[in-house]
Amino acid sequence: MIKDKQKFYVTSSIAYANAKPHIGYAMELIQADTLARYYAQLGADSFFLTGTDEHGQKLLEAAKNNNQDVQNYVDELSATFLDLAKELGLRNDKFVRTTDISHKKAAQKLWQACSEDIYKSDYSGMYCVGHEAFLKESDLVDGLCPDHKTKPENIELESYFFKLSKYADRLKQAIITGELRIVPQKRRNEMLAFLEKGLDDVSVSRPKSQLEWGVEVPDDPSHVMYVWFDALSNYISAIGYGDNQNEFDKYWPADVHVIGKDIARFHCLLWPAMLLSAGLAMPKSVYVHGFITSDGQKMSKSLGNVIGPIEYLETYGSDALRYYLLRYIPSYNDGDFTKQRFDEVYSADLANNLGNLVSRLAAMINKYNGGNYQTTSVDGLDLDDYMERFQFDRALEDIFSRLTDLNVAIDEHKPWELFKSEPEKTIEVLSAMICELLEINKSLAAFLPETAAKITAIFKDNKASEGSTILFPRLEDVS
Repeated sequence: MIKDKQKFYVTSSIAYANAKPHIGYAMELIQADTLARYYAQLGADSFFLTGTDEHGQKLLEAAKNNNQDVQNYVDELSATFLDLAKELGLRNDKFVRTTDISHKKAAQKLWQACSEDIYKSDYSGMYCVGHEAFLKESDLVDGLCPDHKTKPENIELESYFFKLSKYADRLKQAIITGELRIVPQKRRNEMLAFLEKGLDDVSVSRPKSQLEWGVEVPDDPSHVMYVWFDALSNYISAIGYGDNQNEFDKYWPADVHVIGKDIARFHCLLWPAMLLSAGLAMPKSVYVHGFITSDGQKMSKSLGNVIGPIEYLETYGSDALRYYLLRYIPSYNDGDFTKQRFDEVYSADLANNLGNLVSRLAAMINKYNGGNYQTTSVDGLDLDDYMERFQFDRALEDIFSRLTDLNVAIDEHKPWELFKSEPEKTIEVLSAMICELLEINKSLAAFLPETAAKITAIFKDNKASEGSTILFPRLEDVS
């Protein structure tokens, strides 16, 4: 049961530090942060990890193209993701970097733990730099990578390989039984379809003669780890694997990895197989979110429609962005983001529904009873099923439905008229509404933490604030 959890370990993917953060990654961070906050409210020891992936061919090439030392290049880009975490007000417990010495040591320890399933061989194949992965002919569309629209490079090299094929049956069993839970169902089905086709062993190293920027393979400094073997190990390197056994035992296995659908195969197949090889537990769940489109089109640098989150954070505040991404980007599918739609949602849901409700209640209880209200018992919201299924949109729909009901109740009771004939009943009605709001606010706290804190401060110790109660300024005042 969700309320019985003693600990909750949630991770976002680590961002590949070859470009500034876009709004899709901000959504992933917000989703993971919301889960961390929700379970913390329930009393679990909640640990939230994010960070940056800083090795690989793409980064080396990007640094060269910018005439920069590669370490300085990743330092600068990693800082932009750390800044984003701060701007979003994340409650992450750690920010891991794959260039950290502790991470490198943990990645090498994991390699050694998997050594019985790692062998050296020659390989030739089609390599997609964008994915940092080899592709099959069947993966291509018109000879191009379907995600990056680029032609893979034909590469021949000596490489270490991981026996992924060995774990196909075990992975299938884990996914079917729910030991490895993949949400939503369609992503689970995709992984099972990949398993039905059969798994190939995967290349997990590159010769240093071809790529210097990476973690050295233990006992063979002429090779560096393939970026995914290195990157995936961050989920255990950050919690003490190979360094702090007590911390590792406390948090592993992860309760959920929050990731995008483009990297689902690595997290649902390769990563669990690596853990099985090393004698470690698999993660309990992988939640796979969709992509954000911009006015119906996939965001891309070439189209010039990539949306950066910072502008929205600076103009509207973090909770407004959190709200739109959690409620109006479907939890299980792709969703669209435009400034026009964002402004509509901001005005209707946040300024008018929630913001106006708080202002009305505070103003009326101050006018009719000096701000004093009585405590009454109110039923809370049960969002556990939604959160167990990572349905942020459904949870917020329920919360805001209750807020709408409160606004309707104010108009039906008309406290401004009721007070003329029944002042005591008016205070009872307003007190019940305020207590209802505060109960809803407890559920809102994981989703919109800054707003929830403001509401708590406005209605504190059975007395409403006489100061400003504007939670979301009008658009003309923020744009």
